[in-house]
Amino acid sequence: MLDLVFGQGSDPGKLRKNNEDAMGVFTPESPRQARSHGWLFVVADGVGGLDFGDVASAKTIGMLTEGFAQAPPTASLVTLLPDLIHRANALVHDELLHPERRGKRMATTVVACALRQDQAVIAHVGDSRCYLIRDGEAVFITSDHTLVNEQRGLGLITEKEWGESELSHILTRSVGEERSVQVDTATVSLEAGDVIVLCTDGLYKGMYDEEIVRIATQRKDIQSIAEELVRYAVDADGSDNTSAQVISIRAIETMGMYRGRPYRIHGG
Repeated sequence: MLDLVFGQGSDPGKLRKNNEDAMGVFTPESPRQARSHGWLFVVADGVGGLDFGDVASAKTIGMLTEGFAQAPPTASLVTLLPDLIHRANALVHDELLHPERRGKRMATTVVACALRQDQAVIAHVGDSRCYLIRDGEAVFITSDHTLVNEQRGLGLITEKEWGESELSHILTRSVGEERSVQVDTATVSLEAGDVIVLCTDGLYKGMYDEEIVRIATQRKDIQSIAEELVRYAVDADGSDNTSAQVISIRAIETMGMYRGRPYRIHGG
């Protein structure tokens, strides 16, 4: 059976009184549910400069965690996660139909990671990130939905300009601002020893990737690691809300496929 431990931390930062970040977790209640449903981790960052960012992020987290728990056993994670984010998008967008919120704007980023057996499925909208740390190196699983990142992808700006741009906060996609949203999804085959980090931009703006790797791979309590990551980022920058979930994979359950059905590979 997939075996993991996790920790999480969040801080409003040095400049903001309220914290518009939100996090959620679904943990299976039994080995049977671990095989049929798996785990879910979600981080959302209410968009600053708009109204009710905290409402947008909280509602998105609630939709994903509750929807994941209620999903049919062995539901396809590649299908389920984008579907839940689309539902969250509709929920947040419809909040603006309430009389007291008309004329307002609200949105959030989201990054979600579902893990089952030997696979992780990651779905995201916006610039909250998922890192996979393996063999001492961090790999981006997500790609920021920001104006400067798209310009870099098109070759319109250099790597140096991308890293130094003051427009890095401008999102090209978010949950709730439009009636529909495009969700990016990726699948990763897990290995024992992998570490996954989900975080808001307040974390990676305040530290180099090498520091994320160094802190996240320490041999100590996973909750302490998550709190240290957040504390380090806030001490280094602190201009934004900062949140992180850290998931350490201790063992996997290797699966194969036969006639479209998964089966356990013994010894895996």
